[in-house]
Amino acid sequence: MQTPFGTLVGANITPDRETGIGNWRYEDFRRAMPFTAYTKMSYKDLQDLWAWMQTLQPIHNLVETNQLPFPFNIRTSLMVWNWVNFDRCAFQPDASQSAQWNRGVYLVQGAGHCGTCHTPKNLLGGDKNGSFLRGEVVEGWMAPDITANPHSGLGKWSQQDIVSYLRTGVNRFDIASGPMADAVRHSTQHWRDEDLQAVAVYLKSGESRDEKAPAALAATDDRMKLGAQIYAAKCSACHSPGGRCEKNIFPQLADNSLLNLEDATSLIRVVAAGSRGVDTDARPTAPAMPAFAGTLGDEEIAAVVSYIRNSWGNAAAPISADEVKKVKQRLE
Repeated sequence: MQTPFGTLVGANITPDRETGIGNWRYEDFRRAMPFTAYTKMSYKDLQDLWAWMQTLQPIHNLVETNQLPFPFNIRTSLMVWNWVNFDRCAFQPDASQSAQWNRGVYLVQGAGHCGTCHTPKNLLGGDKNGSFLRGEVVEGWMAPDITANPHSGLGKWSQQDIVSYLRTGVNRFDIASGPMADAVRHSTQHWRDEDLQAVAVYLKSGESRDEKAPAALAATDDRMKLGAQIYAAKCSACHSPGGRCEKNIFPQLADNSLLNLEDATSLIRVVAAGSRGVDTDARPTAPAMPAFAGTLGDEEIAAVVSYIRNSWGNAAAPISADEVKKVKQRLE
C-alpha cells in the first residue's frame, strides 16, 4: 500500500515458524493486531480469528515489511503518534439503540475498519476529528463519503442498496472497483446477511453535515456544450442519453450523489484509464469501462466529467484540464 509516508507491505501471517507467525502465542497476536480500528474488536472475536488462522497452510515466504524512510521507520515515534491519534477505548454498546444498530457500529468502526479508507486523514496520517467516513483519496482512488449526506454521501441509497453493493459489488448507483473491489471480493460478499443489514442500518442512521448543494452549471456553459457532445458520442450507448442506464448492469448517472463529491479523482480516473468492476459469487461477470485517455484530450475529459457532474439532478464544481492531467500523471 502506497502512503504519504512510504510503502507498507503486508507481512506473512501464515503459521510458518521461520517467516510467518508460527512461533507466536495468542497474546502476541492480540497485541500485534493492526490499530486503530481493531482495538474495538472483542477478545472473543480475536480469539476466534487466531484459532482460524492456525488452520492455514504455513507458507515459507520472507517479506521485508518495513519500507518507510527516515524518520518514519523509527518505531519509538509511534509513541507520539499514539498520544495524538490513538483512542484505546474498546467498543461500548449504546443501550439507547437496538442490537442491530450496535452490531452495525461494531462492524463499521471495528472489525470492518471502514474509516481506515473512508475517513479523511490529518498530516500525521491519523483520522481527522469530526470527519468520520466523509471520504479520502486512497491509492489514487476516492474512497467516497459514506455518511447519510444526501448530496454527496449515501443519503439517497436505501438500506437494500448498501446490502446489495456489499454482497454483489453492484447496485443502482455504483459498481465496486479499485481497492473497494478487493474489499467486496475478499470480505463483504462472504458476510452474513444480518451483518450486512446491520451495517446498512447504522450507516443510514448517521447525521449528515449541513452541506448546501451548489447550483449546477448552466446548459449554455461552453464546458457543458462540449461535454454533452462527447457524452452523446462516447457514453450514451451504455449509460443512456438520460443517464438512467440499465438497472444493475451499469450504474445510473442521473441523481447520483457519488458524482457530487468535491474530489472527482475516481470519476476522472475511470474515464481516462477505464476500470473493471468486481466479480463476485452472486455476479461472476464483471462489467468493464473502456479507457478514453487515448482518444480524448485533457480538456475533453474535463468537459465530459463536468457535464456528468452537472446533469440529470447532479450539481458539483466543474473539473479543469489541470485536474485531469494530475490524475493521469499519478497513473504513470
